[in-house]
Amino acid sequence: MGGTDVTDGWDWRRGGETPAGPPGAGTPPAGSPTTPGAGNVPIVPPGGGPAPGHPPTTPGAAVPPVGPSSSWPAPGTYGAAGAPPWPAPGTSGTVGASPWWSDALVDPWRDPAAPTAVVVPGVVAAGAEPEAVTDPDAPGRPTLRHLLLIPVLTALLAGTLGGALGYAFAVRGGAGEAVLGGAPAEAPALAQRKPESLAGVAERVLPSVVTVRVSSLGGTSEGSGFIATTDGHVITNDHVVAGGTGKASVVFNDGSTAPATIVGQDPESDIAVIKVNRPGLRAVEFGDSDALAVGDPVLAMGSPLSLANTVTAGIVSALDRTMQAGEPGGPVRYYAAIQTDAAVNHGNSGGPLVDGAGRVVGVNSTIKSLVAEGQEAGNIGLAFAIPINQAKRVTQDIIGTGKARRTVIGARVDGPTGALGGGLRLAQVEPSGPADGAGLKVGDVILKINGRPMTEPTDLTALVRKYAPGSVVTVEFRRGSDRQNTSVTLAADAK
Repeated sequence: MGGTDVTDGWDWRRGGETPAGPPGAGTPPAGSPTTPGAGNVPIVPPGGGPAPGHPPTTPGAAVPPVGPSSSWPAPGTYGAAGAPPWPAPGTSGTVGASPWWSDALVDPWRDPAAPTAVVVPGVVAAGAEPEAVTDPDAPGRPTLRHLLLIPVLTALLAGTLGGALGYAFAVRGGAGEAVLGGAPAEAPALAQRKPESLAGVAERVLPSVVTVRVSSLGGTSEGSGFIATTDGHVITNDHVVAGGTGKASVVFNDGSTAPATIVGQDPESDIAVIKVNRPGLRAVEFGDSDALAVGDPVLAMGSPLSLANTVTAGIVSALDRTMQAGEPGGPVRYYAAIQTDAAVNHGNSGGPLVDGAGRVVGVNSTIKSLVAEGQEAGNIGLAFAIPINQAKRVTQDIIGTGKARRTVIGARVDGPTGALGGGLRLAQVEPSGPADGAGLKVGDVILKINGRPMTEPTDLTALVRKYAPGSVVTVEFRRGSDRQNTSVTLAADAK
């Protein structure tokens, strides 16, 4: 291999150099025999050593001249000392010839045991580009077709899987052939049952609402009520327990029942208090009936027509609607009622009327209805409730003393005067009573109490009983042609 002939100490081809003799001669120096066609390779005698006429040499030493007839370069001009006169490296005496010999393998002077390689460089046509070779395993750039195909296949697989799961769930749920209803959506604001919503108020108050049943000689009367104290006091209407034998029971919101006893009742205010023995009761929250305004939203709760846990909604239709009620032969009831259009029917009596915050502001008591005598009355949007401020005062009196005090003004009135401007004429003034102490006299015409006009005799009694004993009210009256005002301190009835 390489450029050295291992059978000769002469390295004619080192660095690709091939000595060709003197310029133009094309033959080696005199005395160096050659073999025709051997490419100017010096012939080495069979016994080894330098060629004939060549003295022994030391590797790397200058080649001595052969004789006067020699045409070899002078000493010091061979090898690294200077360029030889023969062709340039990589060339031969013949233009375009290979630096290797075409008959090198048949050279008789070549050592047959020496390894030799003949390298023939390939010929590349000028101006021709080699053909590009593509690696079949190299990742290629995806085409538009591939980009579109992938999401289509993904969507088909997802749809198939979703349909299979939907069918499986539908079959398991018993709706094998049809799915009813649309996709779920967020509930509207009114259906989210926030604490301040009507549904939230009802959920909070209903556990404190009860059904009251009282046995009587004529059977069992039924009404509603609500828990006023955590130890079991329940407020209801007097007419719910009136005529009872003292045996009563309470049905709670969860359907459980408990016996109850009547603590006390006040027929004229239509308030009664009963008591149950059960721990862990939830009492209602009381509001302020004097703070109500027409148009405020309210809920009526109770058991109309024995339908427990019924809730109806409405507004405050009017305030201080004076009521005179009672059954024939029974006591006459007076109160300045809260009027509402919330649906109230038989069985709602004694149940709570609550405001938009879930606070009790009244006790449902009576309704107005367009029915003939003896017919069953029903709701026409005219219901009335006892103001809770009055009901609370009466309840506290009953729990504390067993009976309630009545608030009086110490005067009695005739019917409407019929005079221009209206008013009620005083027919009697009790000596040393509240009216007498305020300077009122018989014949004076009461025009207003705390700004509320007086038109019917029941107005004076109902409005006075709305206030607690000791309250101070402003009375506007007319004496002759003069209008005057006076302050009256109301008192409790002596009975």
